[in-house]
Amino acid sequence: MEKNLLDSNDFLNSLFDAIPSYLFIVDEDVRILGRNSAAARLLGNDGATLHMKRGGNVLHCIHSMETPEGCGHAPYCSQCVIRNGVNAACRGEAIQRKSYRMILRKGGRESEMYMLITTAPLVYEGETYVLLCIEDISEVIQLKSLLPICAHCKKIRNDDEYWESVEEYISTRIDVDFSHGICPDCMEKYYSDIFNDDPVA
Repeated sequence: MEKNLLDSNDFLNSLFDAIPSYLFIVDEDVRILGRNSAAARLLGNDGATLHMKRGGNVLHCIHSMETPEGCGHAPYCSQCVIRNGVNAACRGEAIQRKSYRMILRKGGRESEMYMLITTAPLVYEGETYVLLCIEDISEVIQLKSLLPICAHCKKIRNDDEYWESVEEYISTRIDVDFSHGICPDCMEKYYSDIFNDDPVA
């Protein structure tokens, strides 16, 4: 009889590490109890350095730096999507998914990161934990924001002041391939003599 791979801790750890999203197992105070390889790469730390530290502290959230106590103690923390999602999961509420804009400060520089936050309750040996999944959606948000586009040729100006075609701009930021067609208005405007439905006299 073949072995059930889900019965193997090694397999489950490998599965957890294979997921490209940033995964954390946290407690009710968003203290990190475990993480996958993607999360460790994001934070640039090993597991021992992250263990039992609060999420906002290790992510370098600017609000975690507002008080000596760190993450969870600043006035803004009551509005934090991550903290509120974790608290809801600890109360046994259903899986929550919300987008969130976080301002991070690292090495004296501030940056923003748009995230899709998913929190799900996780009960193990009678204790409730939370599976926290963070997906970086900054590029998707950037594509949804105002883009400088040429009124004539429709090329988009990128961050390096270089003008790219719409297809090139989007395909270098997200994994999208384009196919081309002709809409009915352009068909009529540019090709009416070829595709005219009127019978030839």
